[in-house]
Amino acid sequence: MSLYDKFVENKRLRRFVLLLIVITVFYLLRSMMSMFLLTFTFTFLSVQLVRTVQKRLPRIKPVWVIAPVYLIIIGLLIFVIANYIPQLISQTAKMFTSLQKFYESKEVRSNPYLDVIYNYLQQINLDNQIKVAITQVVNYITSVGAVGFNIVISFLLSFFYTSQVEQMNAFGRQFLDSKFSWLFSDLFYYGKKFVNTFGVVLEAQLMIAVVNTTLTTITLLFMKMPGIIALSAMVFILSLIPVAGVIISLIPLSFVAYSVGGIRYVIYIVIMIVVIHLIETYFLNPQFMSSMTHLPIFFTFVVLIVSEELLGTWGLVIGIPIFVFFLDILGVHSIGHNRKKFRIKLKKTL
Repeated sequence: MSLYDKFVENKRLRRFVLLLIVITVFYLLRSMMSMFLLTFTFTFLSVQLVRTVQKRLPRIKPVWVIAPVYLIIIGLLIFVIANYIPQLISQTAKMFTSLQKFYESKEVRSNPYLDVIYNYLQQINLDNQIKVAITQVVNYITSVGAVGFNIVISFLLSFFYTSQVEQMNAFGRQFLDSKFSWLFSDLFYYGKKFVNTFGVVLEAQLMIAVVNTTLTTITLLFMKMPGIIALSAMVFILSLIPVAGVIISLIPLSFVAYSVGGIRYVIYIVIMIVVIHLIETYFLNPQFMSSMTHLPIFFTFVVLIVSEELLGTWGLVIGIPIFVFFLDILGVHSIGHNRKKFRIKLKKTL
């Protein structure tokens, strides 16, 4: 038996080598990470929608399900870009400006507790950082480059895949009967694990982010806070970060609240964050995640810190799903068998 044949026969070794190769390829193509993740997210959600509709209407073709949905999304995007993106940019700039004026005010300097924060912000040169941040946010949102290109391409790829999902599956199965069937069967194994872990966790976290943002926005409307659109967008993005996102959002929200209504408004914001955090911890996570993704808080924060260092901002969003994926691969913490339970709990919750 040749060395190659021995390698193919050793399933554990070949899968380990293949996993290292896949990780290396993705690392070399890390500049395209946004496109990969957006394409996967759009495709995963759209395929789930098609499967849900086909359970009630088995004969309907995927293209008749997904085409109207994508047309509606495109229409909504055009409406939002035309009407709300300018407001978002304007409100974000005003929010940063009001924060800058607040921390430079005499009221802050006369308060011994806030003065400590002021001195620290002076040391890190927050004034300059705010100006740089405003410029970056405006440039990033208005640029037709990276973000626009990635979203458009990912959107198109997900549409083409989902509209021909049956043909794609049939075409993919041909590789399992090829001369290198062992390679593609291992890739299929990892792909199935990836969808069962990463996809479910990401979907659940997206639902949690929507609920958190809705509750926060309602509270901010009652408090008559300025820049609701910008604050809501910030809360939604931060809510995609498991556990830590809700806590991180407390800092900018507290500054804005203090500049509007003083310490009373800060107390309101803290109470709101505590209530939302309790809802997320004791209701949303058990309902959406079940026991399949519960991780100790220590591991959660360590994974977020390491993934942010390795993958940048995206690491904060996908760090936990990737960590759970590797736990599933190692057989430490599998969530694949709990997928059906997740669907049932999600339906009951909604």
